[in-house]
Amino acid sequence: MRRAAALVLPLVLVACNSAEPDVSRAEGARGFPRADRPISKVVSTEFSTEDQRDNLGEAQVVMDLAAIRAGTTVADIGAGEGYYTVRLAERVGSKGRVLAQDIDGEAMQRLGQRIVRERLDNVSIKVGAPEDPRLPQNSFDRIFLVHMYHEVAEPYAFLWHLRPALRQGGQVIVVDADRATDKHGIPPSLLFCEFNAVGFRLVEFVRKPELKGYYAQFEAVGPRPAAKDIKPCTAAKGKTQTP
Repeated sequence: MRRAAALVLPLVLVACNSAEPDVSRAEGARGFPRADRPISKVVSTEFSTEDQRDNLGEAQVVMDLAAIRAGTTVADIGAGEGYYTVRLAERVGSKGRVLAQDIDGEAMQRLGQRIVRERLDNVSIKVGAPEDPRLPQNSFDRIFLVHMYHEVAEPYAFLWHLRPALRQGGQVIVVDADRATDKHGIPPSLLFCEFNAVGFRLVEFVRKPELKGYYAQFEAVGPRPAAKDIKPCTAAKGKTQTP
């Protein structure tokens, strides 16, 4: 019984010295800082019609900027109905792989049916958790977060769990709009701060009309910080909070 009590002690300390763990948060997010920002609600798994997005050349622009080519391995997080998934599958070819992930199980079922219908043999699907994309480690050259990062309620836990999935030299691609996080966007300064807090460095940032927003590319640098050492950012200015 003494041994069991010792195992429980760290959880008590993590929960801000309360008697019990913070059960209001998912288990995978406990011990990480809370985000100091509102989030947008997921209103649909379809951002707009695929024809409209293709007419703007959206996917082509993003894949070119991300240097997606034959043989690349990509995780499409927040895949929804599969707009990027099917186009990535065509670009990476038979020697590449695409993992489509979403927290919406029904959307993943529909996408699975589409994958079978379109015979996309280089695509697999996975249901993730809001605080943890549940990606296999050391598996991806690129991880796409397209018009979805502003919906992540636990960004520090999410990015911390995501980071080990990158291969050596792998990068995270974010496409989003420059507006408030409760208006389906995120200011770039806040995005940069949150990624930096978990040990990512900005590699490229461009604004493109085809994206109705901006493109940001990050790479992991140095060791992944411990959850307790992550310093959260303030939503007002995208600056790290000081104790």
